[in-house]
Amino acid sequence: MVMKRIIGLLSSVLFAVILFSSSVVNAKEESVDKHEGIEVIVNINEAQAEELKTLLIGVGDSKAKAIVDYRKENGKFVAVDDLSNVKGIGDKLLEKNRHRIVL
Repeated sequence: MVMKRIIGLLSSVLFAVILFSSSVVNAKEESVDKHEGIEVIVNINEAQAEELKTLLIGVGDSKAKAIVDYRKENGKFVAVDDLSNVKGIGDKLLEKNRHRIVL
């Protein structure tokens, strides 16, 4: 009798854990692009680091700072592809953000 209760309790706990973990995964997937439905445009020749890290996908503090530093040292970007000259900005990151970037 006690064994049945323990098994029932463990089954309930396991079910709750599985249910909770799937809802966490779904919530994380839904928040991937917090700007969904809004057209986000970033002028990379004028935006400060805070704007860059907030509005560009995959850009955090260090990459945003690198973009601003590169712009200060080399002047304004002439083409969107010039971003690939910035350390830490690769082709994949550039393609994820190409539709958001203006000069």
